[in-house]
Amino acid sequence: MSTHIGAQPGEIAERVLMPGDPLRAKWIAETYLDDPTCYSQVRGMFGYTGRWGGVEVSVQGSGMGMPSASIYAHELINDYGAKSLIRVGSCGALTTDLQLRDVIAASGSSTDSNMNRFRFDGLIDYAPVADFGLLRTSVGVAERRGIAMRVGPILAADAFYTDRPDLYERLAQYGVLAVEMESAALYTIAARYKARALTVLTVSDHIVTGAKTSAQDREQTFGQMVEIALDTIVA
Repeated sequence: MSTHIGAQPGEIAERVLMPGDPLRAKWIAETYLDDPTCYSQVRGMFGYTGRWGGVEVSVQGSGMGMPSASIYAHELINDYGAKSLIRVGSCGALTTDLQLRDVIAASGSSTDSNMNRFRFDGLIDYAPVADFGLLRTSVGVAERRGIAMRVGPILAADAFYTDRPDLYERLAQYGVLAVEMESAALYTIAARYKARALTVLTVSDHIVTGAKTSAQDREQTFGQMVEIALDTIVA
């Protein structure tokens, strides 16, 4: 049992989906997995293990933001032996050629966080990227399912509410598709401890147009993203 996850050894699979919202974790497990079992409710952060296509898969909530996601990714890998982690989350679109409910696979993750500057003594801007094998597999899965998934870089932001929305426009000019709050930490932790990681997102809000989905939509209706992630992680 780790500090923040109340599972016993062997209760968490090597393949883990990581939604930020613990209620989305519960919804994914109960909607998609065969014979899901809840292994943890510590701090209200639900974790489940079941099967998808006969393969054991876990779903673990990670909370909001890079500090929280870092804790869960670290413990999943180092305390429970997770080998592949796919974040399934929501994001805000930064470009007008994306619409609500569009699906994105994040090839890389820029960040305004100082976490990696501390890791490299302020000397290197480390570039956190997805595992290429998982990314390539997800593209094939999306094509087979007929889902028009976008692939490209995103931003992992430390703050949800920003005083510098102008920077989002500048990032879009450099090809950054969307903003969320966890992916850079996930990619960094996975790289450090020799695990595979990918982020698959659904556009829940549009930074440019102001369009947005409801809280219930974000929790329970982003099925295309989940199906891509599940098929990818068991491939």
